[in-house]
Amino acid sequence: MMAVRILRIAAGGDGVGRLEDGRAVFVPRSAPGDLVELTEVRAQRRFARARVGRIVEPGPGRVEPPCPHYVEDDCGGCQLQHLAAETQRAARRAIVGDALRRLARREVADPELEPSDRELEYRTRITLHVETGGNRIGLHPFGRPDRVFELQRCLITVPQLNRLWAALRPLHRLLPPHADQVMLRLDRAGELHVVLRVKGSTVWDGGESLGRALEQAGSRAAIWWQPESGHARAVGAVGDAFPATVFEQVHPEMGDRVRAFAVAGLGAVTGRRVWDLYAGIGETTASLAAAGASVESVESDPRAVAEAETRGPAARRHAGRVEDLLPRLGRPDLVITNPPRTGMDARVTAALERLGPERIVYISCDPATLARDLGRLPGFRLARVRAFDLFPQTAHVETVAGLERAS
Repeated sequence: MMAVRILRIAAGGDGVGRLEDGRAVFVPRSAPGDLVELTEVRAQRRFARARVGRIVEPGPGRVEPPCPHYVEDDCGGCQLQHLAAETQRAARRAIVGDALRRLARREVADPELEPSDRELEYRTRITLHVETGGNRIGLHPFGRPDRVFELQRCLITVPQLNRLWAALRPLHRLLPPHADQVMLRLDRAGELHVVLRVKGSTVWDGGESLGRALEQAGSRAAIWWQPESGHARAVGAVGDAFPATVFEQVHPEMGDRVRAFAVAGLGAVTGRRVWDLYAGIGETTASLAAAGASVESVESDPRAVAEAETRGPAARRHAGRVEDLLPRLGRPDLVITNPPRTGMDARVTAALERLGPERIVYISCDPATLARDLGRLPGFRLARVRAFDLFPQTAHVETVAGLERAS
């Protein structure tokens, strides 16, 4: 059986080694320094993929994964539970640094990474998948989106949601027919939500029954029904019906640190014209406006814009896609942008390059698309970059890049 030494962790979390012919081989669940025997080798022309057959010699950062699902069910929700915390952090720093050097052509060292205070029990949202027929509800095994294993408990999810899931699991019969996803969420006010996405659009009237059954089991939650192509509707809500499907960071405390660092990176904003692009529920807009900036924000989700309006202070808020609304915006002095994992549309980077604001602060959840977009902004120098550990146990990392207009 072929054996290789694992050299580093690649984007996505796979360990990387070298075959005898020099091709890189990507091996999930391997650790830097591991000597592993490979199995299931699938060779391509320039690289190969394989799985760990046997660990001949463990690397110095390898640990026993804390979650039984990680090993027994090959859970795909986490990628790095087999690595010690410091080894994980070094890997995430290197993922960001490699993307900036290799894809953006920016000569930078691996960035500083701000660690999380918690390695487990930090996620305030979890999306579970329903097996066809509804017999199992849980997560996908690694690399197997066609399969579902029954989740008992998720160690990176907050205890409140694990207790909610323990109450909901025995109530399969009360879920809507053709449900294909169950999303559990804890909002900032401490309220619990169950969002049930279904195939098709047949109206479901079981929300009140499910809500009562959950309450009898000790969990009080708002129930939402979401048709396949439509917005979620409250069908068994308790308290204030906050739009549970509006985007918010799954690790709120670290998200607050990211926002504070990003806003500080703009410098003095009093009296300045600032764009807040991909603004979500308006937390950054509110912070900027409170500091005296004249803010224009853009967010594609009208429900998030409506929520932002309740947060004040005043700002010009636009609902729609950033690339479509750019012509309506006044010329900015400063820009803060927080796009989804796909990054910014090429029309947005082209507009920023043409308009030339003094500074751009880019918040990214994907180093590859961050690097691609920085490559489209040659008129700006990379003045500062910091990574944030929003997603311990995974290969995901949040990055804040500060750009300044080149003189």
